[in-house]
Amino acid sequence: MTAARSHDGPGPFRRAGRATGRALRAPFTGTARSIRRATHAHGAGESGLGKLIELHAVNGAGDVMITVALASTVFFSVPTDEARGRVALYLAITMAPFTLLAPVIGPLLDRLPHGRRAAMAGAMLARALLAITMSGAVATGGLELYPAALGVLVSSKAYGVVRSAVVPRLLPPNFSLVKANSRVTLAGLLATGIAAPIGAGLQTVGSAWPLYGACAIFVAGTFLAFTLPHKVDSAKGERRARLIVPHHDETPARPAPGTSAGSKGSTRAGLRKGGKAGGREKPARERPPGLRSVGGSVLHGLQANAAHRALSGFLIFFLAFLLREHPLAGQSAAVSLGIVGVAAGVGNACGTAVGSWLRARGPEVIIATVLGLALSVAILAAVFFSTALVAALGAVAGFTQALSKLSLDAMIQRDVPEEVRTSAFARSETLLQMAWVVGGGIGIALPLNAVLGMSVAAGILALGAAASVRGLLGAARRGTPHPRVA
Repeated sequence: MTAARSHDGPGPFRRAGRATGRALRAPFTGTARSIRRATHAHGAGESGLGKLIELHAVNGAGDVMITVALASTVFFSVPTDEARGRVALYLAITMAPFTLLAPVIGPLLDRLPHGRRAAMAGAMLARALLAITMSGAVATGGLELYPAALGVLVSSKAYGVVRSAVVPRLLPPNFSLVKANSRVTLAGLLATGIAAPIGAGLQTVGSAWPLYGACAIFVAGTFLAFTLPHKVDSAKGERRARLIVPHHDETPARPAPGTSAGSKGSTRAGLRKGGKAGGREKPARERPPGLRSVGGSVLHGLQANAAHRALSGFLIFFLAFLLREHPLAGQSAAVSLGIVGVAAGVGNACGTAVGSWLRARGPEVIIATVLGLALSVAILAAVFFSTALVAALGAVAGFTQALSKLSLDAMIQRDVPEEVRTSAFARSETLLQMAWVVGGGIGIALPLNAVLGMSVAAGILALGAAASVRGLLGAARRGTPHPRVA
């Protein structure tokens, strides 16, 4: 009888246990398969872009965990006046050094083209270790919290710079760069939206628990970074780009009348600077091509995006204190902050989706249009300050920042030669992060006056518009000699 039963297969209890296990695993495995299908669609799996999308989602989830822990310690756990001082100290210890370090991040990482996977893994591992370091100080708010927070900030921005430089290497066939960046950004936003309430739940268990969660997430990201394709570390055909405006003496001289372009009398551009006239000519040292060689569209687009990024940093810090002390009508401080935060997140997601749909159609006009839209809403918020207009400004700021950044990506793809495109992404991202720091510093230093704050927000956008809109529209009218990439 025993032998017969052994051949009849598992008993009813074992079958029931397996069925129960499959039923419990189904929601998770099904969700994982759905996510994998979405991130690997349209050739993204074969090219390796799907792996980068998943890595960026892990990065966003880990960062928001640390943000929840720091916000609860530095901001929510103390009275408003003390919180303002703590945040000012946080900015002084973290943002000020970061302002000095940010210009170094791009060029430093640009010198490591063969170690991009290791650089992203190192940024993940550094934040995992720093999260554990902060877990002991987050409850007391000790000074050791701030150097660790600076390390997290620098590591996060370093990851962002490398990620921007990696995307062009992982494009699937017939896949635009703006669409690729849109997918990556959406993955980060979705992961942030999922991880934020989880972090808040962990915060109720203990102030250090969100940091434990961040550590686990970043450790997973460390291993995931090394699963990216090896071509990420290839620097074949790349050269460094310089985000500078040419000096007047760097423009090649025109041939004098009666001389040919190749004659000695008209080859000032072919002489090394400092060469003696009439002496032996020395061949010019080849200069690395830069964004100056493709016209002003990218530079004007970068100026407009810097205004959007500065506005983002300003609104985060200014509205955090303003709404805590002066909540929106009929709402508590937490609900007021939640309304503006959700509006900004929804606007950012909508801008990313619209950017993916628009692809590379008229990026100069798009940037100029969304900058004008954000400026108009900021002026309305300054003149008619209200709950609706504050929420509208948060949503519009998120929408226009996302759409403007995707349009800048499209211009870099279109106008910057392939051999310097990776370097251009790294350097432009560094400059935009610096603009965010400047905006955040203004937000924390400004008195908590709603009309004044909205006026400053409008002023930031007005400066960006004055610097960039005319050049963008002029470039759009002239067109580009470079073929548009689909």
